[in-house]
Amino acid sequence: MPMELPPQWQDILLWASTASLLTVVATLAAVPWVVGRLPADYFSRERRESWRKSEGVPVLAELVAVVKNLLGLLLVVVGAIMLVTPGQGVLTILAGLLVMNFPGKYRLERWLVMRPGVLRALNWLRRRRGQAPFEAPVGSAP
Repeated sequence: MPMELPPQWQDILLWASTASLLTVVATLAAVPWVVGRLPADYFSRERRESWRKSEGVPVLAELVAVVKNLLGLLLVVVGAIMLVTPGQGVLTILAGLLVMNFPGKYRLERWLVMRPGVLRALNWLRRRRGQAPFEAPVGSAP
C-alpha cells in the first residue's frame, strides 16, 4: 500500500520537479551558447582579464556583477536542494559556480578543463557551432 504525501509536500515536490526540469532545459540551451562565445584561448591564458575594468558605465558593470552573483548563488542553492530531490543537482551547482565571480574561479575552471574528456567535450560543442577548438591549458594532456 503506497504512502500518501500530505498536500503541502505534494505542492513542494511539484514545484521542485518543475524547477529541476526548467533548470535542465535552460542548462542544455545555455551551455552550448556560452561555450561557443568564449574565445579559443580562454583556458590557455595565464590570467583572465576582468571585463569590469573596461571602459563604460561602472554602475552598470557593478549591477551586472551583483545580478550574476545572485543568480549563481540561487543556482547553487537550487542545486543543493536537487541533490536530495529529483533533478540535476551537481550540474546545477556547477553552473551556479561558473556564473559567480569569486577568488580562484579561473583556476577552478582550468582545473575542470584539464580533467579527462572535458576539453574534448567542450571542443565537440564548439565544432557543432562552427567555432575553432579551445587551446589546451598549459600542463594538460594532449
